[in-house]
Amino acid sequence: MSDAILFSVDEGMARLTLNRPSRLNAFNAELAHAWRDATVEATSRDDVKAILIDASGPSFCAGGDVIDMATSVGSGDDITALAEVINVGIRALVESAIPVVAAAHGTTAGGGLGILLSSDYAVIGSRSRLGSLYANIGLTPDLSVSAQLARAVGQRRALQLVLQDRLLTAEEAVEWGLAAESVRGEDAAAEAALVRTRGEEIARFWLAGAAEAYGQAKRLVRAQPERSFADQLADEARSIGAALQTPEAQKRIAAFAAASARTSD
Repeated sequence: MSDAILFSVDEGMARLTLNRPSRLNAFNAELAHAWRDATVEATSRDDVKAILIDASGPSFCAGGDVIDMATSVGSGDDITALAEVINVGIRALVESAIPVVAAAHGTTAGGGLGILLSSDYAVIGSRSRLGSLYANIGLTPDLSVSAQLARAVGQRRALQLVLQDRLLTAEEAVEWGLAAESVRGEDAAAEAALVRTRGEEIARFWLAGAAEAYGQAKRLVRAQPERSFADQLADEARSIGAALQTPEAQKRIAAFAAASARTSD
């Protein structure tokens, strides 16, 4: 796999680290293909029950590499083709039954926002800034920003981001629902390390619990907007019935019942 993404699996957790720090982890062709390959592998492996996305250097992801676009990309068709490559990875994450946490320190902008939105739980730093910024260089949202942003924050707030050059503060990002929590470090480097550590803690929490149940809960919530109410209820009923038959659920239900019996005595 390309060095543009560092990929590892450890005790059920797949870690994908965006690794173009000198370009703020902005996407070029190499990173686009590495992203697709890493996400498809992570979501296809039976031994992966949680996924962590983090990044090297001072920022999470600045979107597309504008300098590379200006000097190396031949045409709009080339940009479309690269976006479609990255979209394979975004769909792999969003459509999987594996919970995904993003540890997004520093700046997240443009397509980087789409990468963050592809996670199910996002941790940022107190110094983090998040925004769209596409129109600043005459471009339109891609990498799932138009597909996922309004679902996450509501249409009016989504429009505020894509129609202005606004960067949300960490406090605003948590208030809007783009991030679940923020952490504070003494300086930018310490804060980045804390963000990564907290992201791993979230992934390990899933793994220490009923990991497959968390994954199915994620799948149900993610699938809901595309379905009728009746179809969603039917899938819920099937899923809880299947979950009940798993050894993990049987063990946890028995432990809960035993604890309740002791409390009532």
